[in-house]
Amino acid sequence: MPRRQVDITIFPQFRGVLSPLWLRRAVLKALDVAAPGQAWQVSLVIADDDTVKRLNGQYRGLDEVTDVLSFSMLHQGHWEGEGQPPSADSQEPFILYHEGPQPLGEVIVSYPQTVRQAEAQGHPVQQELGLLIVHSVLHLLGYDHVEPDQETQMKQKEQQALSLLFGQ
Repeated sequence: MPRRQVDITIFPQFRGVLSPLWLRRAVLKALDVAAPGQAWQVSLVIADDDTVKRLNGQYRGLDEVTDVLSFSMLHQGHWEGEGQPPSADSQEPFILYHEGPQPLGEVIVSYPQTVRQAEAQGHPVQQELGLLIVHSVLHLLGYDHVEPDQETQMKQKEQQALSLLFGQ
């Protein structure tokens, strides 16, 4: 079994609502499906709307709240704002550990947005949160949904991981 490290940070207002063990399990199920046998280090942050909105503006050029942001150490994301994206020199560096598995990246979830989306779609918050985490870990690994064939492959991996996570 590969040694995997999942670092979880939950903003204080959401502690007690979320299980760090379940969050870790969600990350690991995505890795099990999409990167079996590979050791990775992943950081997961459960944040508030203001933090995610600020990061979305800073790193994607979009001045709005989004549900989740993925920052891969291996695959550069796309810039959606006007003008040029920030240069690598102007961005805050990731906090990387010098020991342990290779860093894959960081997933930052807006928990309030997750709750709103779950309510709007009429399903449990845990289901929405699981989907967001799995989807984002797949992005860290280079999966995307821009082209139809990429989307099909990504959705298959999502469903496999979610089935493992929720025992379906």
